[in-house]
Amino acid sequence: MSILIFIVGAALLIYSAEKLIVYVVGAAAGLRISVFLLAIIFTGIEFDDVALGVALNVEDLSDVALGTVFGTAISMIGIVLALAAIICPTKVNIPRPYLVLFVAAPVALIPFIVFGPLTPVYGAVLVLLFVLFIGYVATRELKRTTPVFRNAEILEKLEVGAGSGGSATTVSPEPADLPTDKPPFVVTVPFTKNRPIPGWAAIALAVLALAGLVAGAAITSYGTKGILEDYRIQGALFGATIATLVLTLEDVFLTVEPTRKGAPELGVGNVIGSVVFGVTAKLGIIVLAGGSIVIDDDVLSWHLPVLVGMTALAAYFLATGRLKRWHGFVLLALYIAYWAVSFAVFGGAPIETD
Repeated sequence: MSILIFIVGAALLIYSAEKLIVYVVGAAAGLRISVFLLAIIFTGIEFDDVALGVALNVEDLSDVALGTVFGTAISMIGIVLALAAIICPTKVNIPRPYLVLFVAAPVALIPFIVFGPLTPVYGAVLVLLFVLFIGYVATRELKRTTPVFRNAEILEKLEVGAGSGGSATTVSPEPADLPTDKPPFVVTVPFTKNRPIPGWAAIALAVLALAGLVAGAAITSYGTKGILEDYRIQGALFGATIATLVLTLEDVFLTVEPTRKGAPELGVGNVIGSVVFGVTAKLGIIVLAGGSIVIDDDVLSWHLPVLVGMTALAAYFLATGRLKRWHGFVLLALYIAYWAVSFAVFGGAPIETD
């Protein structure tokens, strides 16, 4: 039964991830909204992770709650981005300011941790930092001639008609060429086999796909726990590899699938959004809801430096304009080394979300 539950959850996860990609790209073109902004909102903001972190902090497990923040952020780079590079090496086009903010997010945690404990005041500041990040991205994207992730590589695969009854025509990558006639034009995405999707309908369907994604992740995780119990599979090695991978399946699909489908920047947006959200708003909300968090010495001496270093390295790889397979192997190797040192020196594995 546990294996069946796992299969059903994984199938729902894959199906929902596929649909979410379709509808986010469709909504971006249909409503002329940056895909990067939508990627942050729909994939970067992880409500299930926030709920878990808040629950842990309320139950006086603040160290575990803090561990979920660092464990998830580091795994987004060491597993999710690494697997995307290994499976689907591709060209990427990320504006430098976004990469700078990507690196700056964990660096900004240093004064909060040095002058800990994390208080509700600090929590409010962290949430504000994420709001400012969203505001900056939205402002920049609206002013750009060709917003990032609504570029030639994506738009060349989109067809836009003047309405549901109009014939589809191929658009140029410039937003000025997109029709402005009312009623709102209809978008056809390359993954939908030429089925038209109105812009706002795509938003609603994206929300539905996101719900399916969360449900699929939960079912898969539950099935994994059942498999471990039913077959009495034990051992730290399994937990550090297979179990961790299962717990990050949602983000793996949201990063690898867009890359495989021809929209790699959408997947990279998931990684950037998740990391920035995790170390700012997610941590801030956990503190605001559950009270102050006392910082252990190993956070400042080990976990935070690893996060800063891996984020900087990932940003450097992305800045080259091409995500290569060896980039992925380097990031994955560093993540495995992070686990090994955590076991050997600190006596336990980094904490992952559940």
